[in-house]
Amino acid sequence: MTEVQRITDQLHRAFYSEAWHGPSVMESLDKLTAAQAAKRPIKSAHSIWEITLHIGAWIDAVRRRVLGEKVELDDTQDWPPVKNTSDEAWQETLAELKRRHEALEKVVAALNEAQLEQLAPSRTTTIYFLIHGLVQHDLYHAGQIAILKRGL
Repeated sequence: MTEVQRITDQLHRAFYSEAWHGPSVMESLDKLTAAQAAKRPIKSAHSIWEITLHIGAWIDAVRRRVLGEKVELDDTQDWPPVKNTSDEAWQETLAELKRRHEALEKVVAALNEAQLEQLAPSRTTTIYFLIHGLVQHDLYHAGQIAILKRGL
């Protein structure tokens, strides 16, 4: 396996399944209803829905940075508000999250080894560090979701 293949594998595991630590992002979100995702079992914490939108925002931001775009998220882009709490809106949120992740996986899989060492646009970190950071970010929030689910 090349380093790019290993990184792509880690992205996939953290998002879909077989992450070493436990449930992946999608495994954590499995079987949640819109009503559950919108609840706040901890009043001062984000809802699962808000965390899901946040994960998607950063997946897309990292994809765009890997492609060479200078991306900075403002507060609303970083934590997009939940505007519609219907079942259909929840299913669309999950579908968009998957679309964003699949687009990122394709971009990462197309990289060559030398590109991993390039600096991300307007950053002091490499593409390699940026992608690994996203894997860590996804797993951190998967853990938050797991805790919030227990509080439902």
